[in-house]
Amino acid sequence: MRPFLPAGLVLSVLAAAPLAAQTAAPLDPMTNDKVKSYDWVRPEADYVRREVMVPMRDGVKLFTVIVYRKGTKDAPVLLSRTPYDASRSTSRNRSQRIEEILPVMDAPFVNDGYIRVYQDVRGLGKSQGDYVMTRPLRGPLNKTKVDHATDAYDTIAWLVKNLPESNDKVGIIGSSYLGFTSLMALIDPHPALKAAVPQSPMVDGWMGDDWFHNGAFRTFGFDYDLGQTVEKGGGDVPKGGGDEYTAYLDGGSAGDYARKWGIDQLPTVRKILDHPAYDAFWQGQAVDKLLAARKLTVPTLVMLGQWDQEDSYGAPHVFQAVKAAQPDAPITLGIGPWRHSGANYEGFALGPLKFEGDTGLQFRLNWIKPFFDCRLKTQAAPCQPMPAAVTYATGANRWETDAKWPAGAETPLYLAGKGTLSWSKPAAAGADDYVSDPAKPVPFIPRPVHMDGDAWRTWLVQDQRFVDGRTDVLTYAGPVLDKPVHIKGAPRVDLRAATSGQDSDWVVKLIDVYPQENSANPAMAGYQLGIGIEIFRGRYVHGFSTPAPLEPGKTYSFGWSLPNVNHVFLPGHRIMVQIQSSLFPLYDRNPQTWVPSIMDAKPGDYARATQTVHWGGNDASAVYLPVAAD
Repeated sequence: MRPFLPAGLVLSVLAAAPLAAQTAAPLDPMTNDKVKSYDWVRPEADYVRREVMVPMRDGVKLFTVIVYRKGTKDAPVLLSRTPYDASRSTSRNRSQRIEEILPVMDAPFVNDGYIRVYQDVRGLGKSQGDYVMTRPLRGPLNKTKVDHATDAYDTIAWLVKNLPESNDKVGIIGSSYLGFTSLMALIDPHPALKAAVPQSPMVDGWMGDDWFHNGAFRTFGFDYDLGQTVEKGGGDVPKGGGDEYTAYLDGGSAGDYARKWGIDQLPTVRKILDHPAYDAFWQGQAVDKLLAARKLTVPTLVMLGQWDQEDSYGAPHVFQAVKAAQPDAPITLGIGPWRHSGANYEGFALGPLKFEGDTGLQFRLNWIKPFFDCRLKTQAAPCQPMPAAVTYATGANRWETDAKWPAGAETPLYLAGKGTLSWSKPAAAGADDYVSDPAKPVPFIPRPVHMDGDAWRTWLVQDQRFVDGRTDVLTYAGPVLDKPVHIKGAPRVDLRAATSGQDSDWVVKLIDVYPQENSANPAMAGYQLGIGIEIFRGRYVHGFSTPAPLEPGKTYSFGWSLPNVNHVFLPGHRIMVQIQSSLFPLYDRNPQTWVPSIMDAKPGDYARATQTVHWGGNDASAVYLPVAAD
């Protein structure tokens, strides 16, 4: 017989019983506190996040993260292939809300039923295989059976087969390196790939993107190489946190600098040092050439920032190369008032420049999202015809569309006497001289120089008054404008110049000079805003693959283009051109004597040289502006 218990006590005992059953025995104080894993995606999360290893045709498996809102079905897939950690890209915040774990630019897509996919490229992150910095297409430079084109193809094939939530339509998007992998996916594309938005893509690392510009080496690439390719001990070159102008000056040539810091044996650094000229190594990797050799079948919106400090070359040259080979190609060029990859961030301002709204969000909602929707969504409305170009007119602060690009007619703006500019060629010939000293190169931003953070992201809109007045910088300015001058395209430089040395770099800056009195915006009073800044290494005047010494004193015609822009020089402003022979330490110094490879110049090779810029007469230097007829 059970003992009698009061009713209240019975209830309390019964209520306590489940709690007692769930309480674990106290742990021994010396229990190992390390556990294997913790699933930070909790049951209450509003999304599904899956990690899978996707097999490629050669057996290598690539780490892939798939994210979509719970309940998603019949959904388009948006893919990005990244070297920057797919796991981190899909865990921006450890949140239970899908908008919080993904990059900001993804919110409009996943909130509208898209499946978002990020994948580590082979050899990086959690993917298997070997990593090659910009893996060439199968062919002379790549004897294997795989490249970024095949990896994209195999990934898309797996996704449409293994995602029952999808509608078997895939788009690809990404910026910088991810822009490069987006473009590579367009080569022999999978049939399910219906649209592509490559942003600020790396296209030609020698002609004008990350490693060289017109033959001049971009030194910041060393930090990227070390951080990108070393498993242990990677990161920036350990030169300390001081003025990088001094660090690179003390380091000597690019080759000596690499040897000083022990990075000369990194395979990617060795490849760069081994190929200072535009040889088959660089030509064979130029994505604009690869795409032009094929028919583009996937509708493409290729885009960049007007002040893209890293990859200003790629997007416009893909557009131009494809259109030249295939006039009816389904490709549109987009240019916004941004820095590198700026379309994916808030776009109210860049440095001191203020715009009329969030230009990044405007472009994402008004152009990128509709571009994908009509091509990827089930039963979507028909796609509207795309213009050749969608660009933001800086100065006037408005979006514009054009049926062709460039959308302006080349109009020469001539250098003239007494530091002036003229719309008509000066009849009388003249010249201006300056002495370029490699021991005192012109800095590209005010010292102390740090090629990171906001100083790096906004250097192209830096006020150029910090060098105006230097004896090794020539300045030419036009009169105060009484009507706007609107340019739409890439200004072209025709510089007639000579050097007392055997080699020389030439830097031309196209500048918008603001009025000296500007009470509406005092911070911009007298501001010298760079509209286009670009360098040319003189030894390549006869061909980028055939460097040769310059004949001292001989006048050459050096020709190159500035970045593509849509800009309005407003009434009351002035147009200015600056010319100099260094932009340091962004670009390595030209020794100005002849050495077979500037990468291996020695201290004794660097010498002062007198640079002569001609104007008027038979040797009239000019910047050809693509002036639009508004």
